[in-house]
Amino acid sequence: MQRVKSTQDLELKERLVAVNRVTKVTKGGRTFTFAAIVVVGNEDGIVGYGLGKAGEVAAAMQKATEAAKKNLIQVPVLKGTIPHEQFAKFGGSQVYIQPATHGTGVKAGGAMRAVLESAGVRDVLAKSKGSSNPHNLVKATILALAELRDARTVAANRGVSLSTVFNG
Repeated sequence: MQRVKSTQDLELKERLVAVNRVTKVTKGGRTFTFAAIVVVGNEDGIVGYGLGKAGEVAAAMQKATEAAKKNLIQVPVLKGTIPHEQFAKFGGSQVYIQPATHGTGVKAGGAMRAVLESAGVRDVLAKSKGSSNPHNLVKATILALAELRDARTVAANRGVSLSTVFNG
């Protein structure tokens, strides 16, 4: 997983994935608070998520966006798709993402779609199993994207050049 150090000169677009209203019953009546999960990304390989809680939806979204900007990762995107298939689990949610040919589009459900589109993946097949809780789905999808490695990274880790691999 490659974390992004600075958020300056990055044009990050934010997407609201889910808002949860929490009710606390007290002696004086009901108190409502909101929890928002937001995904931010530059649609060019950088993506992050954040959770914000506040008494109003707008304030919760603002807190979530700030948290997401502190939690950015770099994702290898090759020709609009991912380099290889990947499986990840978080809590009760399991996600599977697979590269697709050009023109396929993002075949994924709501929470996974927001993460993949924010990362800049344009062609991918995705499937979620288990829990459909948006919080866990976002975290599992980010985990799967963080485990992706492109050919250059693998070659550098093994100490070989790509030209020797392909030219034999």
